[in-house]
Amino acid sequence: MSLPLPGQSLCMTQPAVPTVPTSTYRLQLQPGFGFAEAAEAVPYLASLGVGHLYLSPILRAAPGSGHGYDVIDHSRVSPELGGEAGFRALAGAAAAHGLGIVVDIVPNHMAVPAPESLNRQFWSVLEHGRDSPYAHWFDIDWEAGGGRILLPVLAAPPDEVLGRLRVEDGTLRYRDHVFPLRDGTAALPPREALEAQHYRLADWREGDARGNYRRFFTITSLIGLRQEDPSVFAATHEVILRLVRDGLVQGLRVDHPDGLADPRGYLRRLRAGVPESTWIVVEKILTGHEALPGDWPCAGTTGYDVLRRVDGVFTDRAGASALRALHHEATGAAEPGFRTVAQTAKREVLDTALATEVARLERALDRAGRHDPDAGEALRALLAAVPAYRPYVVPGEQPPPEAVTLLGAALTQVPGRLAVTARRIADAALGHDPEFAVRFAQVASAVAAKGVEDRAFYRWYVLGSLNEVGGEPDEVGLGVEEFHDHARMLHARWPGTMTALSTHDTKRSEDVRARLAVLAEIPGEWAAAVREWNKAARRHRDDEAAAPAPDRFDTYLLWQTLVGAWPIGPDRMKAYLRKAMREAARSTSWTAPDTAYEQASDDFVDAVLTDRAILASTQTFVKRLIEPSRAVALGAKLIQLTMPGVPDVYQGGEGVLRTLVDPDNRAPVDFRAAAARLARVDAGDVSGGLDAEKALVTSRVLRWRRRAPEAFGPGDAGRYAAVHAHGDAAGHVLGLRRGPAVALATRLPVGLAARGGWGDTRLDLRKGTWTDVLTGRRIAHDAPLAEVFTHLPVALLDAETP
Repeated sequence: MSLPLPGQSLCMTQPAVPTVPTSTYRLQLQPGFGFAEAAEAVPYLASLGVGHLYLSPILRAAPGSGHGYDVIDHSRVSPELGGEAGFRALAGAAAAHGLGIVVDIVPNHMAVPAPESLNRQFWSVLEHGRDSPYAHWFDIDWEAGGGRILLPVLAAPPDEVLGRLRVEDGTLRYRDHVFPLRDGTAALPPREALEAQHYRLADWREGDARGNYRRFFTITSLIGLRQEDPSVFAATHEVILRLVRDGLVQGLRVDHPDGLADPRGYLRRLRAGVPESTWIVVEKILTGHEALPGDWPCAGTTGYDVLRRVDGVFTDRAGASALRALHHEATGAAEPGFRTVAQTAKREVLDTALATEVARLERALDRAGRHDPDAGEALRALLAAVPAYRPYVVPGEQPPPEAVTLLGAALTQVPGRLAVTARRIADAALGHDPEFAVRFAQVASAVAAKGVEDRAFYRWYVLGSLNEVGGEPDEVGLGVEEFHDHARMLHARWPGTMTALSTHDTKRSEDVRARLAVLAEIPGEWAAAVREWNKAARRHRDDEAAAPAPDRFDTYLLWQTLVGAWPIGPDRMKAYLRKAMREAARSTSWTAPDTAYEQASDDFVDAVLTDRAILASTQTFVKRLIEPSRAVALGAKLIQLTMPGVPDVYQGGEGVLRTLVDPDNRAPVDFRAAAARLARVDAGDVSGGLDAEKALVTSRVLRWRRRAPEAFGPGDAGRYAAVHAHGDAAGHVLGLRRGPAVALATRLPVGLAARGGWGDTRLDLRKGTWTDVLTGRRIAHDAPLAEVFTHLPVALLDAETP
């Protein structure tokens, strides 16, 4: 099929709409917070108004796993979390309080644990090679490995660690690793024994260049599963589907569908295996104006697309130029914009961390007779230019227009001398070569994740709140009508999609981002503060050194983090900054850590966070942000909870949540303290500031949604409409209506204050009297907004008297 010019219109089909939750509440299960602890939180969560518990993965994971995405046994509910008996007890407690359960599932990969025997399917493959009954489970390139699996687990080349290998109980052992031995090889000399196995032990650094199994991105300890094989799907989903059929699980969240060979086919098989009422959402990352494929049988995404639009409508576009100028001044960035940074980062990971995946694609081109001297370079250029995560091509079918448009756009970014070869490769990726098409799409998603999310996002800080999954770090702000257009689209096409403000994967939680959003309204004040801190911090850094640490990029990140997460101690800051620096891979990295640079950066953090002058100045600046960021935080919360979709509250997000990237954002929540806070709020005490006010907003909306789900549902009763005001300050209010509910939020509060407040700006509602559910006050249909927002910068109006 020939490639048309970019910009071709897309045709959407409306998905079927199963029964959906009224809301969800994400719980991060982990050692110390398992099913029993979750059950203890159920009465509080029911009182908060939650509709469904939303659990991180529940199957048996690698020992000590803090997240559950490293499954080692699909046949068992995690014993560390309480086993199936514990899960059934939790489901019973939830049901007794009227709550359902949504479970996160991980179809893309399994863990390669230490000891390897914990994953019995992978152990069998190590022992028997291609003859294992489980060899078809895993996406292994046997030819590339000469019939063996490369295991990059050694601290050094094999010759250097041979003496540390030992045979014990018929197995080969190295540190925490345990490997099976083929029959008759245990008595062989160590070198001969190694060469006789179905696996080859290698230096851990070889994984990126010579690995021969598909990984979860670049994580060698997570091996790709072949869910396109019906027997693999059946075995890996047996327990989960049984729990759904038993009525214990009412919804599923699908992790990383972009890693699968055929996401649509997988979802169809999943949908066929559960009751029609089962709610299914997918962790599909949408970039720019990308749309979720209309033929996927699911309710929608996990909400990153909503997150960036909610953030955007509360961020001032007018500050964009000044923020970009400050970024270049503070960091010394030479690139003109983020897209250049992203392209560079993608090319880097293609040449390094994803080299083995690219090599596998090149071999596929060779087999199809499509390889030429420029093929490798053209392939990398094309992959780096794909402007979304991946195309969705099913071999044997015509490529969808979206895929054709996507690769057509990528081709426009390929250097002219590579254009002919790149076009042939793009044609192969559109299905002319079935194997290549599947693998190209899988690799493209890994390039986007590792090149953009996990590298470029840590190299560009125009405004840190923009650097979230699917975001565009150079695009500051979103217009009110653009927001309403997206909300209307969701109500029409994906009314059951999840909406979110914070997740286990957000790089900054909602209230950190709310503070940073205010900087777009005061870029001059922010620039002055940054210059002051840079000047004060010079005495803590050796600027005469060949490579001062931290460099200007990392220092500017530190200032944004300090302001957004304040108050933050040195341990949290150092841990965060170290991860950020390694992800950026400029001065240090995960594979080649510069310990001197990292130690100098740690020392700098310690010095800054004990410098009284800097701390006093920071505290003064943060005080400047308290009131406007309160308006942003409450406004974002109210809008996310009332707009079309199923709102998720990430654990702790009903109160102040100022966490950073994982593992900082995965710590257990003190639910006893949260319950006490809610009791005070219900008694009329909201003196706890933003913490109490968020609990008020969250509980009132969630309870309303649970009491009257049709008012926020997909039908006419929950129809979405924009609500406007009239007057000079009308642009500072964001209003929406869902059935009898009207949500009103203050936006761009600094600019509002600068103009002298609301003045005579008034509501524009239908005639009648309304009740503010948050304060109990009666509000006239044409009330001045100054009156509406007397106590809070948000309002939730009910057309009917409670």
